[in-house]
Amino acid sequence: MQRADALAVHTEAVGMLTRTYLTPMHHAAAKQVGEWMNAAGMQVRRDDAGNVIGRYEAAPGHEKAAALVTGSHFDTVRNGGKYDGNLGILLPVSCIAAWHREGRRFPFPIEVIGFAEEEGVRFKATLLGSRAVAGTFDKTVLDNLDEQGNSMREVMRAAGFDPDRLDASAWPAAAVAAFVEVHIEQGPLLLNEALPVGVVTAISGATRFMAELQGLAGHAGTVPMHMRRDAAMTAAEIGLYIEQRCSGRAGLVGTMGIMEVPNGAANVVPGSARFSIDIRAEQDEVREDAVADVEAEIERICARRNVAITLRKTHQASSVPCAGHLQKQLANAIEACGLPLRHLPSGAGHDAMAIAAIADVAMLFVRCGNGGISHHPDEIMSEDDAAIAAQVFSRFVENFAA
Repeated sequence: MQRADALAVHTEAVGMLTRTYLTPMHHAAAKQVGEWMNAAGMQVRRDDAGNVIGRYEAAPGHEKAAALVTGSHFDTVRNGGKYDGNLGILLPVSCIAAWHREGRRFPFPIEVIGFAEEEGVRFKATLLGSRAVAGTFDKTVLDNLDEQGNSMREVMRAAGFDPDRLDASAWPAAAVAAFVEVHIEQGPLLLNEALPVGVVTAISGATRFMAELQGLAGHAGTVPMHMRRDAAMTAAEIGLYIEQRCSGRAGLVGTMGIMEVPNGAANVVPGSARFSIDIRAEQDEVREDAVADVEAEIERICARRNVAITLRKTHQASSVPCAGHLQKQLANAIEACGLPLRHLPSGAGHDAMAIAAIADVAMLFVRCGNGGISHHPDEIMSEDDAAIAAQVFSRFVENFAA
């Protein structure tokens, strides 16, 4: 918990936590994480994506065994919280430090990865660190620009990393026995049920769109209601349909997170509007059915209101189930600690989604407070819950079977 506070000092903005990919504060955080890994008895390296990787070697004679891999990301959203991502690095490092003090090794190495980028804030591309490790890094995003007009490729080179060698950052599947990520829940379920930890069943798939509506601007006082081609009200009706369609089905959620009226004025019927759609579900079939219904209803609404729409899909990711045998081992660890067992899906995306391309994955969720708020400075968790999560993680590792 003290290290989470210390890591939060490395921020790009006064009075808030913002740490984006390969900025000076990001480099400072990476250096600090590496120092803590080294102090815990780990061999530390960085790859060309900027990931910080600490290896706790296996017991003698087992050095060539596939590694149990864990970790999470150390970048943040703008004005974010200090436990999102960071907990999944700091907690395993603390556990390894305890084993190192005891001189305890396992019949497999443990690798902790501080993924350099997950949130997609600076270059509008997500999961960069974990995709590099999984060998699925999309090199077209190297030409993405930040707000200052710097390309990712240029920024990586300036930081001493070689974007042309990203392929060398990929891990072979045979090197990974499993991947387990410890993460705050970022939601209210564990909090509302008075549970400190839970086992994740799957990471929800997601479909996202950006939409642009073109109606006809007019005077707010002179255009009769039945003659209006109001782009903003069209967007509002679409948003209400998304809310209605995604309600009542467990695990299905729909969000209109962006809603803009360019050059809007109080006395003008909006002629244009822009909005986003984000639909997620634990089961792909449920999400795909909802997306199809939303797209069909958008066509009907726009036709009735005589408003044109351009709908562009910006993201699609299938759900990622957590491996059953790893869920069982996490469940055993929780019950061995005398705790009640709760399984739950993850509605948020995580680095485990990318690592699933090369290994079985699992996630341990940890309760957070303040109604489960995350991606916000009011994101909190308790020291007691951190200790419980460390006990569960330790039990899992000490009894791990690939």
